[in-house]
Amino acid sequence: MSDTPEQVDHSDTRPTQAQAVPERWWWLGFVLKPLVFLVCGTLLFAGLGAMQKLGLLSSGGGHGGPGSAVAASNAEYICPMMCTPPSSQPGRCPVCAMELVVASSGGSNGDSQSIQIGSAARRIANIQTAEATLEPMVRKVRAVGKLQYDEASLKTITAYVGGRLDHLYADFTGVFVKKGEPLAMLYSPDLYSAQVEYLLAQKSVDHASPGVLPSVAQANRNLLQNARQQLLERGMTEAQIIELESQGKADSRLHLNSPMSGTVIQKMAVEGQYVKTSDPIYQLADLSTVWLMLELFPEDAACIGYGEKVEAEVQSHPGKKFTGRVAFIDPNVDERTRTIGVRVALPNVEGLLKVGDFATAFLRIPAAAGPQLRRYDQQLANKWISPRFPNQIFDQPGKCPISNLDLVHATQFGFADQPQEQTQSVSVPRSAVLMAGKNSVAYVETEPGRFEIRRVVLGHQSGGQIAIHDGINPGEKVAIKGNFLIDSQMQLAGNPSLINPDKYVAPKVDEESPEMLAALEKLPLEDKPLATAQQICPVTEMALGSMGTPPKAEVNGRTVFLCCEGCRGSLMKEPEKYLAVLDNKDSGPQPENTPDLPPIGPIQEIPLVPELPPKTVAVPVESDGPTTPSIATPVIQPVEVVR
Repeated sequence: MSDTPEQVDHSDTRPTQAQAVPERWWWLGFVLKPLVFLVCGTLLFAGLGAMQKLGLLSSGGGHGGPGSAVAASNAEYICPMMCTPPSSQPGRCPVCAMELVVASSGGSNGDSQSIQIGSAARRIANIQTAEATLEPMVRKVRAVGKLQYDEASLKTITAYVGGRLDHLYADFTGVFVKKGEPLAMLYSPDLYSAQVEYLLAQKSVDHASPGVLPSVAQANRNLLQNARQQLLERGMTEAQIIELESQGKADSRLHLNSPMSGTVIQKMAVEGQYVKTSDPIYQLADLSTVWLMLELFPEDAACIGYGEKVEAEVQSHPGKKFTGRVAFIDPNVDERTRTIGVRVALPNVEGLLKVGDFATAFLRIPAAAGPQLRRYDQQLANKWISPRFPNQIFDQPGKCPISNLDLVHATQFGFADQPQEQTQSVSVPRSAVLMAGKNSVAYVETEPGRFEIRRVVLGHQSGGQIAIHDGINPGEKVAIKGNFLIDSQMQLAGNPSLINPDKYVAPKVDEESPEMLAALEKLPLEDKPLATAQQICPVTEMALGSMGTPPKAEVNGRTVFLCCEGCRGSLMKEPEKYLAVLDNKDSGPQPENTPDLPPIGPIQEIPLVPELPPKTVAVPVESDGPTTPSIATPVIQPVEVVR
């Protein structure tokens, strides 16, 4: 096999000089292309700015001219953080220093009283709603107080006669003594002398001879009576005097007995101490009843009365409830704390309540409480109560065993003998109401995604609920979460909001709507003429039937129909005010835009000025010839003076 030499291709594969030149300057094209775009963009923006400056192009989307100037003059500028109310001039917010922005003329749906929020935005803002309910509202007032002694049960044991304390049976503070138990033994020579005089007087009466004169016998009896009175004034009891008579022997030592069952709260003497007449020795207190001293705000104290039930919980017994009743309400307001003192009498039969301990009191007051409403308490139904001690309750009239005052029927203190119909109020969660100063608003979802602003009149708060007297109807859905974001959008849209609610316009009800007529048809036959004649609710001044079947109320002997049950509490609290609304309506329509004029007083007859005769005035008349001052003669002409 012959070997053939391998052929190798030695051709040159390197680029030529003409091909290497473009590849060497490739980076130049990479740099020039962005530079060209940048220059073009700069020229474009410069041209647009020049056209806008020359008036060829406006900043309002090509709609320049006089119309845009008028719109700009009527624009309102608001702070994006809503720190201040809207302003008519541009600038910066004086609070957060942010640039004020122009508020748009309306919401997304063109309604000046509401705003439309889509489902996606609603989920992002976490907007939640709750239904307004009609239910009895009960105010829960919480107050903190301190336990004190019942001042009516305090007793001071004093020395009726001067002497020496030989022995103290109650030898320390806090000891409990029963009525009649000895407290101390007193040595007194004066008492011994008084006992001797009494025994001698008794002996002279008992051993008087039959032939003694009647006057002498009567004098002996008077002497015995005076000696007996001297013993009583020196501290001896009837039982001790009887014992003295039976023994017939005077004793210089006297036992001081306790006049009541109670606790020694103060010991003011020691054994062996000499005391004078009226010197204090002990102070006793009956702890079967203690006082709880509370401080309430005036608006809370105005809703409670004598005998109101109070539940208290003390620190020493957490979880255990002690029930008492209001015994006294201070008629004055403390100028320092602006509160009213309320005293509660708490029974302490078990002795668990300690004087000086702090207690938390809870009062349940109807939200519509007032002088026209009676409270029902089962323990006071058809009962008689002491006017000073509310825990003294009896089935029959009589005398109070403590104060000896006549018992009073519980109805005179505002209590009812029968269960009363509970007044219902419209209530919403507390988070549904936005408050700023005196302004209170809420947002009602009238349609899916449509939130309408409502100015509301608030009542009392109970737990997490708050009563609504006006502005929201039962069954309406209110925003309870995300309502602040809704209010922000309302302000940015130039609509009424919490910070600027003056644009709010209350919705009007069609007086001839079929729903309203159907609601009035549900009334009894005897009530239809009265409701038709009344026409409006005196509280809200809304048409009857606009919120369902009108409820009926009796106040001051007059039948009144309301738009809803939520107005009953306001009517009962201020009946004269709302009855005047109906009376003014019945008096006839008043002309609109009439300036306030002062009232016309009684017509008085003004005497006419008597007509005066024409007055003559002397007017000199010059003569044609020469005159001489000394011989000039004036001519008198009559001239009538007009008055």
